Amino acid sequence: MKREQLGSRLGFIMLSAGCAIGCGNMWKFPWMCGQNGGGSFMLVYIICLIILGIPALTMEFAIGRAAQTSPLNMYKKLEKPGQKWGGFGIICLIGNLALMAFYTVVCGWLIYYFCKFVAGRQQTLGFASMIASPTINVTFLFITVVLAFFILSFHLQGGLERITKFMMSALLVLMLVLAVHSLLLKGAGQGLLFYLKPDISKINGSVVVAAMNQAFFTLSTGMGSMAIFGSYIGKDRTLMGEALHVITLDTLVAFLAGVIIFPACFTYDLEVGAGPSLLFDTMATVFNNMPGGRVWGSLFFLFMIFAALSTVLGVCENILAMVRELTGWSRPKGSLVCGIIVFLLALTTALGFNVLHFQPFAEGTTWMDFWDFVVSTNILPLGSLVLALFCCHKFGWGWDNFFKEANTGVGPKMKNWQKPIFTFVVPVIIAIIYIYGIATFSWK
Repeated sequence: MKREQLGSRLGFIMLSAGCAIGCGNMWKFPWMCGQNGGGSFMLVYIICLIILGIPALTMEFAIGRAAQTSPLNMYKKLEKPGQKWGGFGIICLIGNLALMAFYTVVCGWLIYYFCKFVAGRQQTLGFASMIASPTINVTFLFITVVLAFFILSFHLQGGLERITKFMMSALLVLMLVLAVHSLLLKGAGQGLLFYLKPDISKINGSVVVAAMNQAFFTLSTGMGSMAIFGSYIGKDRTLMGEALHVITLDTLVAFLAGVIIFPACFTYDLEVGAGPSLLFDTMATVFNNMPGGRVWGSLFFLFMIFAALSTVLGVCENILAMVRELTGWSRPKGSLVCGIIVFLLALTTALGFNVLHFQPFAEGTTWMDFWDFVVSTNILPLGSLVLALFCCHKFGWGWDNFFKEANTGVGPKMKNWQKPIFTFVVPVIIAIIYIYGIATFSWK
């Protein structure tokens, strides 16, 4: 089966950034930031992106481009004779499925809120009442999955690449408009002070763990979500440069998300540490109490649909590519089967707040917490650790092979002095933070 290619470098950057940018930036990043000290979390998060995110994304692009296959087989294709790295391809598939088991539900919530604002019925919105309704959850989950796999059923350039370039462009324009609006609110000063001024005394182990997990979550590194796009591009550009472009776009959106949300919270005296409901209840309240709130709310949740759907499309493309390599199916047939699988898995989350009661950890936790634990706390950091060991050591693909692949093309090139950082510093830091996170995790 001939491997499809992206039509342009812009398409690759937008597609990769689109996969990275999503609910992780607008839904998860603000409430993680709010619950972990605002500016203190932001500082550690930026450090994690620089020290861990850039190397991990560069390595994932490199093995994807070198292997020219999906994450299911990329380790197996690049491993040396006698090595046993191929099994990690299955972990990549499991990770992508686990992510979509809750991410598609969140995307459905955004579509629901958008519809309510457009219809002028935003006064009746409530996060608690929405997640308690099986009908709402399942209906909008179904819409999300059908929309995603319908787009993916077309040729790569005609479907995923074209749609994502449009959505990403619209996303950035909408964010800038909403950010400017928030900066004009009376509480903008207080909100920005909380968001951007670090308090070193608030930085502890829990904040560091949360920041690292969020960095990997927002970049989707560690389970092949970005490697698949590396496999769709040529060798005309160096990969560290491309990783820097994607991370810059991703960080810009996360930064603007805070600029949009925190000034609004301080203006209307709303709780910045509200958790997963922050985006929904807080922003709905803000829009319901401001002039032209229906229009602003419609624009805001339209942007959020673009952000979330870009990630859904990217990850589902990964799942589809892996399944097609296993079966040899066409895009339409693979899209149909993968859509059914994702929908059935996501039903656990959609019904977990109301029908399928399951408390995996502390009282009040749900299926969403379970899937997030599988992905954010385990597969993403451990997958990034495996990536670093595989790319930089002789018992894997090896530094020389990785270095050559990453530096092929025009653009910023890696230097040999970076070898100790990629080979030792990155995996050691990931391992230490991961072990600390598991040791201090609230299991009861």
